[in-house]
This record gives sequence, C-alpha cells and structure tokens, in this order.
Amino acid sequence: MIAGAAAYGLWGLLPLFFRLLHHVDPTEIVTQRILWSLLLILFILMVRRDLPAFATAMRDRKLVVPLAASALLIGINWLTYVWAVNQGHVVAASLGYFLNPLIVVLLGMVVLKERLRPMQMLAIGAAAAGVAILAAAALTTLWISLTLALSFAFYGLVRKLTPVAPMTGLGVETALLTPLALAYLLWEAGHGGIGFGKDAPTTALLILSGAVTTVPLVLFAVAAQRLPMATLGLLQYMAPTLQFLSGILLFGETLSPGQMLSFGLIWVGLILFASDGVVAARRNRVATA
Repeated sequence: MIAGAAAYGLWGLLPLFFRLLHHVDPTEIVTQRILWSLLLILFILMVRRDLPAFATAMRDRKLVVPLAASALLIGINWLTYVWAVNQGHVVAASLGYFLNPLIVVLLGMVVLKERLRPMQMLAIGAAAAGVAILAAAALTTLWISLTLALSFAFYGLVRKLTPVAPMTGLGVETALLTPLALAYLLWEAGHGGIGFGKDAPTTALLILSGAVTTVPLVLFAVAAQRLPMATLGLLQYMAPTLQFLSGILLFGETLSPGQMLSFGLIWVGLILFASDGVVAARRNRVATA
C-alpha cells in the first residue's frame, strides 16, 4: 500500500516536471527517459549485486517476450502522456488515469477471477458513472484518455503475471527499449538537432527524467505484484486527481459543470471503496483474534 501510494503520488506531480521541458520534442523526452533510466537501473542492480539476475532474465525467452510487450505498452503510455501535457491536455490525461482503474478492475475480474464485495461493486459503479460523464464532456480528446488508460492497465496486468523481480523486470524493459531510443536520437540529431546539450537547465532536466521515470515504476511494480487488482485500481485515483488539480489550478484549463459532476461521483466511489476496506480490515482483525 505504501509503495502504491508513493508511486501514484509521484505520477500525479509529473505535469509540473514535464511542463519545464515544453520546448523539447516529446519523443526526445521519452527516449532520454529511457536512456537515463537504464543507466540508473543498472547502477542500482550493481549496488544490490543483482546484475547476474538481470543477465539471466535477458536470456530467458519466457521472461523477455512478456517484458517486451510490457515495454511496448509503457513506451506508448509515456509518449502519449508527455505529448498531452505539453500540448495543454492535462485534464484529458487525468481522465485517462481515471478510466484506467475501471479497466484494471475489469481485467482483475475477467482474467484473474478476482471477486468484489457488494460495496466494492457499488463503488465501481459510482466511479464508472462519473467517468462516463467525464468522457462524454471531452470527446475530442477522448483518444488521449483511452490510449493512456488501456496501455497502462495492460502494462500492470503483464507485470503482475510475469514472475520477475520489480527492478530486474524494469531493467529488461528499459534495455529492450534502448535500441529504439538510440536510433531515434541519432536520427533526430541528423535532422535538426536535439535538445540535450543546448543549455544546462534542459540537459539537467533530461538527465533527471531517468530518476523521475524509474522511482515510481519500481514502486508500482512492487505494489502490482502484492496487491489485488481491485485495490490497485482504486488507489490509482490519487495520480489523476493531482494531475487534474494541476491542469485546473496551475495551467488554466477549463472545467465544465458536467466534469464537476463526474468528479463528485468518482469521489463518492472512492469513499465507498475506502469505507468497505476499513470494515473488511476490522472483520479480519476480529477473526484473527
């Protein structure tokens, strides 16, 4: 729970970071994230003496194939998100991460055969109604929201089903994306130049993007392996709420009455889900005693 809350809290603050790089091509931002993340991950693996496990995973086809799929999914997610933030669609991006928990819960029920209690079903229903209203009020940017929601929901499912340590799995994903990232940067350098190296602040931010990328993903991988999909899905509302507030309060994006109603329903669902969790925890303590 702590790892999941920390991951989603950090993701919720990402618009503030990426707005500082609004002058850099979104694809370059993503490729720089990949390269600097790989260096940081390899350093951490070395310190933890986990490089042999990383090398073994890179040679294991049963791990590489699913991790290649998850790498593709997270790459699509990163590129869409950075583009949306820098194009002034932070609220649309937040909608994507409001949609995602519903898809996560659906995947948990269909694929993993997880069961929900009646109060949890009611909570999901209220949140789903709120998201439906929010989607109807933002049809022109709904593709952004759907791409973010679907790519990250399936990413979480793949990582949950892949028997690999969080840091090792993230290292394999990043290593698999690195050749594509290098190829793009070489191409971009020959067609107009890249942002890296043009000035000290931009260069520092691009290097920092490695840590900004790696830390929450490691925390998420830990949470994804140990929490039920339903709990993980509802916990994710932290991130889009922070993103939504950034878009409205800091970046001047507008909010319609329909959107206000939808957020109210979503928070009703969160309250119901949290209340049910408290009651269930108390019952478990009593049963254990």
